[in-house]
Amino acid sequence: MKVGIVGAGMVGSAAGFAIAMRGVASEVVFVDRNMALARAQQEDIHHAVPFAQGCKLGSGDYDCLEGAGIVILAAGVAQKPGESRLSLLSRNAEVFSDVISKVRQYAPDAILIVASNPVDIMTEVAQRASGLPPERVIGTGTLLDSARFRALLAGHLGIAAHSVHGFVLGEHGDSEVLAWSSARVGAEPLDRIAVQLGVEITETVRAQIDEGVRRAAYRIIEGKGATWYGIGAGLARLVLAIRDDQRAVLSLSIRTPQIAGVEDVSVSLPRVVGAAGVINTLVPSLDPDEWEALHRSAALVKDSAKGLW
Repeated sequence: MKVGIVGAGMVGSAAGFAIAMRGVASEVVFVDRNMALARAQQEDIHHAVPFAQGCKLGSGDYDCLEGAGIVILAAGVAQKPGESRLSLLSRNAEVFSDVISKVRQYAPDAILIVASNPVDIMTEVAQRASGLPPERVIGTGTLLDSARFRALLAGHLGIAAHSVHGFVLGEHGDSEVLAWSSARVGAEPLDRIAVQLGVEITETVRAQIDEGVRRAAYRIIEGKGATWYGIGAGLARLVLAIRDDQRAVLSLSIRTPQIAGVEDVSVSLPRVVGAAGVINTLVPSLDPDEWEALHRSAALVKDSAKGLW
């Protein structure tokens, strides 16, 4: 499968690197308004290919996207230290209006993956601008937040993150909802396994993990200016699920008819992902407080998008 990446900055290049190293695509091409940057990322990753899987690297203008089965949209301005994702809206919406038309011109059949922040609203912008059905315009949403949740919870329990199953729902941002009530270890409820492991899941522990997930991007941005490795790996995982028609369940953002009493909004829920894009949406069991938090999160995204169309 050929994968195009529009935006050769840190997120786009990290995604390209992860895709190439895992052998997820047969070809990766970069498009960026700074063509020298796109060429440099192409060349640098090309030099890493002999150490990993076979993958052809390329770069150029939008015409090089021709034949791509997936196009990752990582273009846009970066989040500044202390800046919320939603404050990026007006700046990044302008960037997308031009990008989408050019992508659709050369890769009309590609599934679009949106990684630019604020990702939930940018996903809706991309879906509306492209005219594609919602299931073919997928925002990374809380894919990375859910990985952070699993990693921090696994660290507290002293087990492998692969054995922890839990989702972060709603906005990819400050209002996101950690679905504690549906978290599992293996096939068992979290609280039951914690007792067997002799590990306490107190309100203090929950608050610490919540803060660790919710504030992760701010800490990383303060330390090094942006986040890119985690989302790069997440994008490679998503591309693999589409390429192999895996029907994997991942927490992703697409335009959704109704959730938690909010209609026509793009937020993250567990989605079944395969070759056609999002095949189905699953709604986990939530307690009343989590349902209310999900309602507030979806309503925030809905309100923030007002005035764009």
